[in-house]
Amino acid sequence: MLDSYGYLAVGGLLFVEDFGVPAPGETILIAAAVYAGAGQLNIVLVVLIGFLAALAGDNVGFAIGHFGGRALVLRFGRYVFLTDDRLDKAEGFFMRHGGKVVTIARFVGGLRQANGIVAGLAKMPWRRFLAFNALGAALWVATWSAVGYFAGDNLTAIYDQLKRYELYLLAALGVLVVVLIGRWLWRRNRQRRAT
Repeated sequence: MLDSYGYLAVGGLLFVEDFGVPAPGETILIAAAVYAGAGQLNIVLVVLIGFLAALAGDNVGFAIGHFGGRALVLRFGRYVFLTDDRLDKAEGFFMRHGGKVVTIARFVGGLRQANGIVAGLAKMPWRRFLAFNALGAALWVATWSAVGYFAGDNLTAIYDQLKRYELYLLAALGVLVVVLIGRWLWRRNRQRRAT
């Protein structure tokens, strides 16, 4: 897509992803930054277009949630796996954490797509949403653009290092999974004994 559409692909995919359409926005942003690191795109334009598209997409999501309401979101939300139960959980979490959620949700797949919609449903004041949304979009775009850009020149070296330490990384991941499962089992047993 980047070869054919360039900056338009970055803007378009980020825009639609941020109001709930399942699209590879984060992937296209990182790929565009890699292209920029390799000299095929301008990193300043990638960052600027990424920021504006992310900001605009979330504002469309906010408008959908705010003006369309819960019925509209649930009617079309099923196409993007947004169920009544998931929406209840998201709204509850959002009501407890507000602005932090708007900023941090940008970094969490699933939340990034529903962020604006849930903020609109929760009747968050638009100016407050806009401020936290702009902060989150700036941090998110800057982070992934920097990762992709600096990887662009060093992609071969990074790949070689990953292959070199692949076994160690997989072992560390395995240990982490075992620890998390053990922790979960320990908590479950503790809860059973308490009841």
